[in-house]
Amino acid sequence: MHLDSVESAGGRLGAVLSTPRSGFVRLSPGGPWLATTPELVRQVLATPSDFDFPGDVSRSGDLSGSVGDTRSGHSVFAPVAPAQVAIGTEVFARQWRLALDEHDRAAPGRPYDAMELLRRPVARSTTAAVLPSVDESQRDRIGDLALAWIDALGPVIAARRPPRRWSRTRRTEEAARTALEVALDALPGRVQPAGELAALLAAGIQVPIAAGAFLIAWLAGADVPDADPTHVVWETLRLTPPTWITARVATGEVDVDGTSLPAGSLVLVSPLLLGRLDELVPGGDLAAFRPDRWHEGDRRPGAWLPFGAGPHACPGRNLGMAQLTHLAAWGQLLDISLSERATIDQSRGIAPLPCRFSVATRREVPS
Repeated sequence: MHLDSVESAGGRLGAVLSTPRSGFVRLSPGGPWLATTPELVRQVLATPSDFDFPGDVSRSGDLSGSVGDTRSGHSVFAPVAPAQVAIGTEVFARQWRLALDEHDRAAPGRPYDAMELLRRPVARSTTAAVLPSVDESQRDRIGDLALAWIDALGPVIAARRPPRRWSRTRRTEEAARTALEVALDALPGRVQPAGELAALLAAGIQVPIAAGAFLIAWLAGADVPDADPTHVVWETLRLTPPTWITARVATGEVDVDGTSLPAGSLVLVSPLLLGRLDELVPGGDLAAFRPDRWHEGDRRPGAWLPFGAGPHACPGRNLGMAQLTHLAAWGQLLDISLSERATIDQSRGIAPLPCRFSVATRREVPS
């Protein structure tokens, strides 16, 4: 069993990967545009006066209550501090062990489901890091509510068109989001608005779950017990970044690589595409999972911007790296195999579905 390659996934992934690396490419007569070089990508991501977020995470289009720092209402978050990262990492390590043990007690001998197994460890780890002064029981409840909102938000994001205001899909999402925001509103000493915290938690939970599942899938098909765990993470994020594409909208008329874009033009950036550029990745054979390529040291891991860049770069990038590095170190001590073929789901970002795996050999795992 193996993980399907992104290159053969088709759909929107295939359309982007087949785009000529010629600079600034119009994907259809009316747009959007795709920036395909590091220089153009940095212009788009790091110039908020020219390019802004296109809308809100729930696709409601209602930004009337927003207190965001940009005209789209998308807030700019400070990076998670090192002390908070340490708290979140400790919680992840403990919750990951608990999740494994609970599965072994409840379903001994049955394959693990990476996307399910990672949910609680990542949710509780991220919530602990973002809300370090909140007691553990409250944090756990908020983490569970964040997972419920993520689940309800999935069909909204995956829909071809934003669901109607009174559709069941929209009402379910709104109820889950309201429950989370009410719980956040009740926290003593809260500084950030509940809506901002909810969005931060949702992104900080969903993306590492998908990235962690991809990491396990890659380890299942590779023999890299001696690789640097950090390099395992970088290679996973290079080949299968869950946030494989992001968008910005031109705030006014702007010139990009000699092309004059009118205000409102949509421009796409793809870390997945950038991660397949020879100028950013050493070692050749760029479709292969090879963590050892980063030992060469002549190119910087992360230059393909899996966490974005500029003021809207992912604030949880250090926490996500810590969670995934712990997972990589755990996985490298084991003989992991996929129990069935894992395909690339493109409904919201990308994720390996299903990602069920077995552990044939378990050595002593350090706590």
